[in-house]
Amino acid sequence: MLAELNKKNINIKKLAKKALEDDAVLSELLEGVLSKKERIRFNCFKVLLLISEEHPKVLYARWDFFADLLSSPNTYFKYIAIHIITNLTKVDTKSRFEKIFDKFYGLLDDKSIIPASHVAGNSAKIAHAKPKLQTKITNKLLAIDKTHHPPERRDLIAGYAIEAFSEYFETAKSKKKILEFVKKQTDSKSPTTRKKAREFLKRWGE
Repeated sequence: MLAELNKKNINIKKLAKKALEDDAVLSELLEGVLSKKERIRFNCFKVLLLISEEHPKVLYARWDFFADLLSSPNTYFKYIAIHIITNLTKVDTKSRFEKIFDKFYGLLDDKSIIPASHVAGNSAKIAHAKPKLQTKITNKLLAIDKTHHPPERRDLIAGYAIEAFSEYFETAKSKKKILEFVKKQTDSKSPTTRKKAREFLKRWGE
């Protein structure tokens, strides 16, 4: 099946259906997502991402596989783990995310801006799936300025955080702190982040 996964245009839904029906196919996808071949890796990720969105319980049984990728030196593997784990939080009946919370949010201070941005950007989904962690998540996002990233990169990550805040602000307990954070970003060096901040304040500002 790996030969099929090396094709440019694959049928994501068809392969997802196969994986749901055959554990051996699912195992091949998990193997393929670690492939050195970029196309195989990307195609496997697309199939697994679809499964995590529509049938998260299937991949919840493989939680440790994805949790281990958070510690990988490979930035793309971390990216994969962030997105899959985010989708699995909605079926996390064993509080597994709570056990890796610090590792997951520690990626806000990753050497690369990619994991940091995607952790911030996925935070609203997690806040909705894990409402008891909402304030803890908010505090992590509010502390982006304390990460090692240079100012211009912190500004970009802050833009993703603003998007997340906008999605759960209505139920947030730290509204005042969030508003202060967003107001600061209206002077951001990033035009995109400035725009997101203005849009946020237009929607939620007091």
